[in-house]
Amino acid sequence: MKYNFDEFVDRSHTDTVKSGRLKQLFGREDLIPLWVADMDFLCPPAVTEALKERVEHGLFGYTMPSQAYYDSILGWLKRRHQWKVKQEYLTYVPGVVKAFAFAMDVFTQKGDGVIIQPPVYHPFRLVTQALGRKVIHNPLLLQDGRYRIDFDGLERLLKTTDCKMLLFCNPHNPGGRVWSPDELKKLAALCHAYRVLVVSDEIHGDMAFPGYRHTPFATVSPEAEQNSITLMAPSKTFNIAGIVSSFAVVPNPKIRQLYFDYLEARELNDGTVFAYTATRAAYEQGDEWLKEMMQYVEQNVSLVDGFFKEHIPQIKVMIPQASFLVWLDCRELGLTQKELVDLFVNKARLALNDGTMFGREGEGFMRMNVGTPRSVIETALNNLKKACKA
Repeated sequence: MKYNFDEFVDRSHTDTVKSGRLKQLFGREDLIPLWVADMDFLCPPAVTEALKERVEHGLFGYTMPSQAYYDSILGWLKRRHQWKVKQEYLTYVPGVVKAFAFAMDVFTQKGDGVIIQPPVYHPFRLVTQALGRKVIHNPLLLQDGRYRIDFDGLERLLKTTDCKMLLFCNPHNPGGRVWSPDELKKLAALCHAYRVLVVSDEIHGDMAFPGYRHTPFATVSPEAEQNSITLMAPSKTFNIAGIVSSFAVVPNPKIRQLYFDYLEARELNDGTVFAYTATRAAYEQGDEWLKEMMQYVEQNVSLVDGFFKEHIPQIKVMIPQASFLVWLDCRELGLTQKELVDLFVNKARLALNDGTMFGREGEGFMRMNVGTPRSVIETALNNLKKACKA
């Protein structure tokens, strides 16, 4: 490989959430952090060089998105996802979570229902609750070791509850499910028929493994295109979450005007000079880095799966179809969730995400981040093996 993903990078003293919040969230600091969804790899050199060049200029006044910034996004979406997007559909947003919170402000009122499909990225639930909306659960179905959408349950909810919005995770987190075009079309048809706006979080969409292809929700049908807000970013893909480089794609002119006007009035659509710089560099020059990174992560996933099959067969790996997050089914260990967390944290000295943070459907599960050097993964697995034997 051209890039060295085996290199261990010391992130201490950089105010990183991954290690800086261990004591607060896990009760101790002597843990291998395999939880929060960023990677331990250096970002693409092209991004670092572009940022260095901009810093060396030495003047950081008010900035604006250049045509090259927009072209980099449009080119990436066309090249990576076969999605031809018009520039007027795009806007910068200061983070995907913030962006769907803004959408709730614009398109729903307090007390309105917002559908989520657990187990799912926990801010879907937390933000909805914090904004005074009603969280309506349509749990995913776990069939043959893979999550599927409960379309019958969804239609019952659409018929019987006052829903205004569906927060959709595409690809799904946790579980790494890449939804098929047919599934997306069916979801789009239902939500369009019942006038429920789909806000699609596609932040993991660039990281589909070989054999799978991410399909942007808005591309599958006219109903999907005209009844959706798509949220994307180079942040997970190129490990630049701290730069805050997200964007929204809104094809429907009425939805777009309402949403963009809200952002414009609050100056929420103004990115920083570093967001624009990093986005352009990543999308223009990051293809080779991404290809090698995904090969490396896929090997990490295989390592984890093979290790558990050989040494701890009670833990089943849901092989992700996208991203660097691995969903571990630990139910055959026969532990309560409290005991399971204690096994990982206090006995194995590992910080993983407790499955129940993604909803009660995550009971018996843990989420593991394998976007880290292989030596770290090997140490973590051996720690867990010793803890299970003990």
